[in-house]
Amino acid sequence: MIALTDEQKMILDTVREMAREKIKLRAAEIDEEQKFPWDTVKLYSENGVLTPLLPEKYGGIGADYVLFCMIIEEIAKVCASSALILIAQADGMLPILMGTNQALKDKYLPGFSQGKLAAFAATEPGAGSDILSMKTRARKDGDHYVINGEKCFITNGSVADVISLYTYTDPDRKFKGMTAFAVEKGSAGLSYGKNENKMGMRGSINSELFFDDMIVPEENRIGEEGAGAANMMAALNTSRAFTASQAVGLAQGAIDEAVSYAKQRVQFGKPIADLQAIQFMLADMVASTEAARLLTYQAARYLDEKKHRQVLQACAMAKFVASDTAMKVTTDAVQVMGGYGYMKDFPVERMMRDAKLIQIYTGTNQIMRLVTAREIFRA
Repeated sequence: MIALTDEQKMILDTVREMAREKIKLRAAEIDEEQKFPWDTVKLYSENGVLTPLLPEKYGGIGADYVLFCMIIEEIAKVCASSALILIAQADGMLPILMGTNQALKDKYLPGFSQGKLAAFAATEPGAGSDILSMKTRARKDGDHYVINGEKCFITNGSVADVISLYTYTDPDRKFKGMTAFAVEKGSAGLSYGKNENKMGMRGSINSELFFDDMIVPEENRIGEEGAGAANMMAALNTSRAFTASQAVGLAQGAIDEAVSYAKQRVQFGKPIADLQAIQFMLADMVASTEAARLLTYQAARYLDEKKHRQVLQACAMAKFVASDTAMKVTTDAVQVMGGYGYMKDFPVERMMRDAKLIQIYTGTNQIMRLVTAREIFRA
């Protein structure tokens, strides 16, 4: 379905080898210890895939969206947390890349390919799906802004070198009153709360951030005042294709484990792979995963082709279809493997826990269905 150049095939082969030979070996450990895998960040940086979407002039490889989705998929097959590092990096970088502030691009983008980490900060305790209810405020004071508020569940939050932060500069204007800023780690007035203790994706950090009269220079504003919501929506729409790819990779990884187990596990005098009940389960798992993969690639294609009219609906559909598929497929993989599937000696129980988050973040699947329905009925 996807025609790759020789260079793209080489990149994907490198990622596949890296995932199987290095990242897979660490997956269970980082889940069990809930430690951020700095060695994986270094591995990505050394192989030029920490921020593949970055144009070459900023140190990236200028990957298109389809290739980046394939990269995420390959890594998610063995470790969804490690794939989430790449997604969070892209989410934090894209607002700056998509913004109009060239000086900001020149200042921060090159570092992202060299090991600097990015984060995307929008969610608040009272503003998740209802993002317009955010309470964080930025007040202009001379040549800088003073920001007060808090964010929660921020992926890479406490480890990020640069945070793309969304606030209100004019809350009365709602959507048109939101502004985005690039905030550096160590900024005066920025402090960190807890790193969340999560059910899954335990190798990824999600943090509380607090802003107490935090000073941000005017030159760190991403675009104009009031352009923040449009910038955020563009980044989020794009990210939904990434999370769909993560879900597809996670589902495929669970299928691979279940198939391997079914071939080896003997019951009633033969491998359980010979049992029709198991065959039917795997057939459904493979078919639904392939359907989710095709839908995800189509969404990535629309992004590459800049078909803005189709992007919103396609990315939303890919996200909820792929993540719902990952949840069902990983649950079924546990069932195929029976009691062993429930044990931490095998990776499918981790995959099932990881899959749940994908149904929630970058927009819950209920919101994704709402977005899709609105596009269907839009005049």
